[in-house]
Amino acid sequence: MSETPAAPTKLWDLPTRITHWSLVALILTAWLSGGQQMQIHTLSGYGVIGLLVFRLYWGFFGGETARFSQFVKGPGATVGYLKTMGKRTAADLVGHSPVGAVSVVALLLVMIVQAGLGLFATDIDGINSGPLSYMVDFDTGRLASEWHELSFRVLQGLVVLHLAAIAFYALWKRQNLVTAMITGKRRFIGPAPTLKFAPVWRFVLGVVIAVGVAWLIARGLKLPKL
Repeated sequence: MSETPAAPTKLWDLPTRITHWSLVALILTAWLSGGQQMQIHTLSGYGVIGLLVFRLYWGFFGGETARFSQFVKGPGATVGYLKTMGKRTAADLVGHSPVGAVSVVALLLVMIVQAGLGLFATDIDGINSGPLSYMVDFDTGRLASEWHELSFRVLQGLVVLHLAAIAFYALWKRQNLVTAMITGKRRFIGPAPTLKFAPVWRFVLGVVIAVGVAWLIARGLKLPKL
């Protein structure tokens, strides 16, 4: 006799969910506006940078399931989890699986590289340039622009793999990961876990840091004159 799933339990905090879906929206906006509406593309990029700064901060000071220490595992745990992927029922894990953790870290790293390259990028006419392009010569700026585009292709590939994993869990494992990231709740087969979530002041501090870093970068790391 199979166990009856418990009532939905809070798994993902609101800041994590807002960051996740905001990154989806802004990266899509940056993609569609690239080369056409550069002002929108640039503003989207600044938004992505702010969100990445916040996600890195939240990975150390956020709620339990948002922290890197909770879901980033070693090679042994990852290989061990891969051996269970063929089973019809998903493991009753709290937060990201070891394989999901690899996907999250890979996506974050590529987004950081991609956004960082955009800061130094220069177009062929030197008109639309990143806010830090003044720090490098023209040839380096053009190279950064090319790598900026190349890294986005890598990001697109990772997104496709991410979507494929979501579909796999939905169709084979019968676990709806999208709904959990929207509502923040998930049903557990066993006893519902007791999770710790960060206080509001940590969220506010993270927002201030993220906005401050994005604002400073947008100004080319130049503080306003007093």
